[in-house]
Amino acid sequence: MSQTQMPHTQRDPRRWWILGVLCTSLFVIVLDNTILNVAIPSITEQLGASNAQVQWTLNAYTLVLSGLLITAGGLSDRLGRKRALLAGLAVFGAGSLLGAFAPSPHILITARVLMGVGAAFLMPGTLAVLVRTFDDEERPRAIGIWAAVSSAGMALGPVLGGFLLDHFWWGSTFLINVPVAVVGLLAMGVLLPESKDPGHARPDLIGAVLATLSVVALVWAVISVPRDGWLAPQTLGVGLLGLVCVTVFVWWERRVADPMLDMAMFANPKFRGAVFGGILSAFGMAGSLFLLTQDLQFLRGYDPLEAGAQLTPMAIGVLASSILVSPRVLKAAGVGKGIAIGVTCSAAGLLTVALAPDDNGYVVLVVGLLLLGGGAGISGPLVANALMSSIPRERANTGSGVNNTLQELGSGLGVGVLGAVLIGIFSQAVPDTLRTAASESYPEAVAAVSGSPEALHEVQDSFAHALTLSQVVGALAVLVGGWIAGALLLRAEKAEKARAAAEEAKEPTRAGAD
Repeated sequence: MSQTQMPHTQRDPRRWWILGVLCTSLFVIVLDNTILNVAIPSITEQLGASNAQVQWTLNAYTLVLSGLLITAGGLSDRLGRKRALLAGLAVFGAGSLLGAFAPSPHILITARVLMGVGAAFLMPGTLAVLVRTFDDEERPRAIGIWAAVSSAGMALGPVLGGFLLDHFWWGSTFLINVPVAVVGLLAMGVLLPESKDPGHARPDLIGAVLATLSVVALVWAVISVPRDGWLAPQTLGVGLLGLVCVTVFVWWERRVADPMLDMAMFANPKFRGAVFGGILSAFGMAGSLFLLTQDLQFLRGYDPLEAGAQLTPMAIGVLASSILVSPRVLKAAGVGKGIAIGVTCSAAGLLTVALAPDDNGYVVLVVGLLLLGGGAGISGPLVANALMSSIPRERANTGSGVNNTLQELGSGLGVGVLGAVLIGIFSQAVPDTLRTAASESYPEAVAAVSGSPEALHEVQDSFAHALTLSQVVGALAVLVGGWIAGALLLRAEKAEKARAAAEEAKEPTRAGAD
């Protein structure tokens, strides 16, 4: 029996209730990546926050979350997954309560840091507990629901944030997390069994510090690109520090007796393929969504809340395909081919969105968003299932932490790279007198035309052209990256089948010898 297999007779009768609690906690974690964006104007006005303080309010959560994911996953495997989930949810709820009533920007930033710490222990734990709760037959469906909730949380963040701001004050975007945390603590305390990795009891503190420094530096460099540029001294310096820390971390983990992150996991081609697919899928999806929001706001004239609402078809596509389609694709085609099918749908959706006309083109846009979401809903759960089934169950939190960390990096790189492609094409397409303004942003270029209708029309056409080409690049990144990941996983599947056939061939020989 495989490491992740669980006989039907051992199915926990409470497993779907456990999944509901895990998904509810996951929803609010992911929600907080995007819900705050629409509240920034209110926070700036009511707390008197500077631009730098606003940036820290947005980025503190992402930096801390991504920086601690591997460390939190490793500690959870060692100290107990239920204990880690409860502690993470308590810290996340306390940070949310502090943020809701923060009297100053500094307190609000502190609250976001606390929320990031709590989320770092929650996010990998939800997937790790899920893997240990469901057997091989039910696990694809459960992971599909998990992935659907994650995608829905990200897509619905701006919509829910706008609704709350229309009816309450900005602190309500934090306060909604508190009752979820309280109910989640009670439900987890009752429903979840405790589990830990008995073979790795001693924490690898040096590895934890190196992992945190590595990821924080790399994510910091990536999220600085849209503001400072790729070649800015601070971007290059922090990025170089991150690479040095990664090198030292790998060196240390290969030599320490009880490593926090077992590098042997990367020797498994199935793990490598899943990680590679996760990074490139996050790269293409995050970068393409970044471009799409600019298309909706700058060219189609939607405000931020309306732009978020326009993405609803994508969320519907993710929800439907994650729960209903992805498990069937896995059973019919396998992981490798299934991921290739999913990314092909996503790429087709991105191309449809890119070519949708600006005027009266919402029907075409809806088709593209449904394809985009549907494809992501097929491939996302398959990647997660492949990764979690390729590692020992006792290291489930660590593996999930690695996956989530690399996806955070992939998302940041997608925004940075495709954003740079957009600005590069746009600044070359406008007249020479507007290139400096266009290299900053589209609003800067619009402001620089000084009300000239002809020049404004030229800027709009140039930006539309740049967006289309950038979205095509994003579609190609999703397609090629997903196909490569699918090919790696297909090779791993064939190797597993060959090993299983060899083992079966040995059985009669062993039986005869007995």
